[in-house]
Amino acid sequence: MSARAWALLLVLCGTIFLEGIDVAMLAVAIPAIRADLDLSTGAAAWVMSAYILGYAGFTLLGGRAADLLGRRRMFLIWLTVFLLFSGLGGFATEGWMMIVARFVTGVSAAFMTPAAMSIITTSYEEGPQRNRALLVFAGTAAGGFSLGMVIGGLLTQLGWRWVFFAPVLLAGALLIAALRLLPRTGAAAEVPVKTANGFDMPGAAAAAGAMMLLAAGVVRLEHGGSGWQLTAGAFAAGLLLVYVFVAVERRSPAPLVRLAIFRRASMVRADLGALLFVGSFFGFQFMATLYLQELRGWSSLETSLALALMGLDFVLAPTLTPRLVNRFGNTRVVVGGFVAAILAYGLFLPVGLDWSLGLMAPTLALTGVAFALAYGPLAIAATDGVAPHEQGLASGLLYTSSQFGSAIGISAVTAVYGLASTAGTGAEGSLAAFRAALVVPVVMVLLGLVITATGLRRRQPSAPQPSAPRPSAPQSPDDVLDSARPTVLTPSGD
Repeated sequence: MSARAWALLLVLCGTIFLEGIDVAMLAVAIPAIRADLDLSTGAAAWVMSAYILGYAGFTLLGGRAADLLGRRRMFLIWLTVFLLFSGLGGFATEGWMMIVARFVTGVSAAFMTPAAMSIITTSYEEGPQRNRALLVFAGTAAGGFSLGMVIGGLLTQLGWRWVFFAPVLLAGALLIAALRLLPRTGAAAEVPVKTANGFDMPGAAAAAGAMMLLAAGVVRLEHGGSGWQLTAGAFAAGLLLVYVFVAVERRSPAPLVRLAIFRRASMVRADLGALLFVGSFFGFQFMATLYLQELRGWSSLETSLALALMGLDFVLAPTLTPRLVNRFGNTRVVVGGFVAAILAYGLFLPVGLDWSLGLMAPTLALTGVAFALAYGPLAIAATDGVAPHEQGLASGLLYTSSQFGSAIGISAVTAVYGLASTAGTGAEGSLAAFRAALVVPVVMVLLGLVITATGLRRRQPSAPQPSAPRPSAPQSPDDVLDSARPTVLTPSGD
């Protein structure tokens, strides 16, 4: 790729890095925020949960909006919103202000991230070039989360408000670069005419409502028996809206989601694999943080530096993983990632109260290796062979699965830990509860291994795509950056 193509990729990777460090830094800073703003335990939990609700609730809509309303337009608008509300979070003086800021920041990430990924899948030629770009993108996401924990620990020492102001500076730099580098060949040339002329508002409302209610139900699982009626009500209402959404999409002349896309076995398998893998990763990371800080008494900075070993994927994803994918294919590399995760979490099951960092290091390093092997190839599999006018939708489905996975993983380990804690007291009782909760990530990656390994048996033929106008813009990122074809620019494009 040329220097301009790499520059474009750098900007797009910058946004997923921004999203990763934003989440990680806030997780480290929550105790300081709670103490300074005098937040209750419930309010502090909702500061974290509000972002998940916004992200998970609108990612599907965000991905499709990139297809229908223009990828460049959606990227720039929502990067700006992310910048503004991250800054507002830094000025918050009340809990409700922080919760609103985090919710809107999550919504902006739900539109911005799928747009960035779909720009990659439509700007870089399918094959080795696109695979490398997606692997770099995925590695940057994980690296942002790992480095964000360290950066968050350092910034919290200066003052927790810098956890919000630092992303503003990065987002501003990315916005300036994006205005110059992002291709102006919007989505209109890639969308069927009947879709480009309309937007399925009933479907969009049903989808957003269903995703938010289901995400709220998942988040509330960690509260165990407390308020189970609200949890059950959220799930019931969410499932009802899923039914409404499917009914609307079947009758809509221009559906938000073409339901036939779910016939693509490789895409569905990749999305389910991402849900389980990301859920296991975040569940394990949450329990490892709990172990180091509450059982071992480590500071937030010491914990962050130890968990930075998981950032090994930041190096491996763009260097080793592309070679493995080219040689063995996506499925075999993904299966290898799940096997590495099983080994990593399994090695941590007998953890004791006096384990040194040296004893924990193999698990932490293997977790980084597993992420490098699994997540990038899952992203490739989730978008490979999908028609250009549905790349945003495919990206939205992948990130929706990932966000639900993270919510499920954290809620499940929290619920198991809470239940197991009642069986014992003292440090030994807490350690037993920790070991019980750690079984959850192991089970999740075992299920993921079973699902993804089915792709090894035989290659499924791609589901036929409906006929759609081919994009008149060239597929090379250099050509896309340099082209200014008037046939691409339509009233509904960028």
